[in-house]
Amino acid sequence: MHIYNVTINIDESVHQNWLEWMQNEHIPAMLATGKFTKALMSRVLVEEEMGGITYSVQYTTDSKATLERYYTENASELRAQSKPFEGKFVAFRTELEVITEQ
Repeated sequence: MHIYNVTINIDESVHQNWLEWMQNEHIPAMLATGKFTKALMSRVLVEEEMGGITYSVQYTTDSKATLERYYTENASELRAQSKPFEGKFVAFRTELEVITEQ
């Protein structure tokens, strides 16, 4: 099992609109690709020097191969949908391999 983690710092001026978009549009669209089995959105409880509010969204997938298919088939289109928030967020992505779950 793999986790595709996206950490986002969003400017407070668009925070509420972005949060609603994430919950009602973006995360459902990610899941609708059929490449992820679930998504967990968490608020990061640390204050950033640059300000803003930070979130981590973890999308669970069955394999590295499925994640690679997401990059090839869906990533560009789904990332482009964040255009209304352009310049108001910073994001970085991390791939995680699950070793054990207890």
